[in-house]
Amino acid sequence: MALIRLLTRLSGHVHLEQGLGASSQSKRLQHTATHSSSCNYQLLPDCLELNYGGLVMHFDYVWLRDHCRSPSCYNSKTHQRNLDTASIDLNIRPFKSRLDENNLFLTWPDGHITRYNLTWLAQNSYEGQKRSAMQPRILWSADIYSSAKVPSASWDKFMSCDEELKNFLNNFLLYGIAFVEGVPPTLEATETATQRVSLIRETMYGRMWNFTSDFSRGDTAYTKLALDRHTDTSYFQEPCGIQVFHCLRHEGTGGRTLLVDGFHAADAVLQRTPENFELLSHVPIKHEYVENLSEHRNHMIGIGPVLNVYPWNNEVYMIRYNNYDRSVINTVPHDVVRRWYTAHRQLTAELRRPDNELWVKLKPGKVLFIDNWRVLHGRESFCILSFSLHFVYFDYNLITF
Repeated sequence: MALIRLLTRLSGHVHLEQGLGASSQSKRLQHTATHSSSCNYQLLPDCLELNYGGLVMHFDYVWLRDHCRSPSCYNSKTHQRNLDTASIDLNIRPFKSRLDENNLFLTWPDGHITRYNLTWLAQNSYEGQKRSAMQPRILWSADIYSSAKVPSASWDKFMSCDEELKNFLNNFLLYGIAFVEGVPPTLEATETATQRVSLIRETMYGRMWNFTSDFSRGDTAYTKLALDRHTDTSYFQEPCGIQVFHCLRHEGTGGRTLLVDGFHAADAVLQRTPENFELLSHVPIKHEYVENLSEHRNHMIGIGPVLNVYPWNNEVYMIRYNNYDRSVINTVPHDVVRRWYTAHRQLTAELRRPDNELWVKLKPGKVLFIDNWRVLHGRESFCILSFSLHFVYFDYNLITF
């Protein structure tokens, strides 16, 4: 976001007004500030070219009309569009234009005036998106995270103080994990802590679910799955964004939680072997889960690449990695399969590097929030009498900040 910080410090003085007549429709008109060269623009035949703070941006005229933020075109309370996009002439051009210190004004053929803040345009331009991350992040290994000494939120302050909640969410967005300490070891308190952040997502497992293991019976299947690092619900059409772990009871030893920053591993692949990163971010792979119940059968299939990236800047926003849930690879031709396996093996090696493994001992009262689109988790084997772990799923787009 360095670009945005730079733009907010700019204080160029621009105050030239220019009208467009019919005879100038095909000209490349230059509109330049009289006292500063930090901002100028041209009305080209098919788009407006804006040079602001050293960033050259291009805006289609239909885009400029469609994104007008005037009250008649946009509801600023709900952030929803009022304007009917289908009513815009696809050949529309502004009739007049002018620039002041902070804004670009466009007058359309019907007389409607659109005002755009220059910083807003820079932030929302295609060129600006390519140069800035959607969300600032700190990629971490075990040493990087441990050295950062990220504080846990305190239960009492977390529930009563908005500033504590903001600090918690800021740490979560930076690292993909965050903790709350001192939570009563009950299902009700876990639910309360989760709802402080967002709404709980309904799943086939229920609204909230509890995993209880009694090793007098043995749970070897779960233990085998838990040992390897993975993301959850890879078989959902859109995997759950955030999950919450709260150990309600732990009698015995073992059962530490393993956390690995998937984005850190993906970045290592990108830096060392870009062609492997390209394969992992473009080849669609199926994940599936089948559950046979007494009255019906659940069969879920999620399709997507292992690495999901924004196409405009190649920024990873989701990793879908679960070797146990991965289905038959029948979505790519044979001559791509071997190269995909090679790329997948490289990513797996990065995810399994010991220096990338962060081990955390969960105990009653310590709640862990995990970014399931970024951080992989696993669990070491248990040497215990009984263990109770509470799972909650919810999504990014419901976070209250």
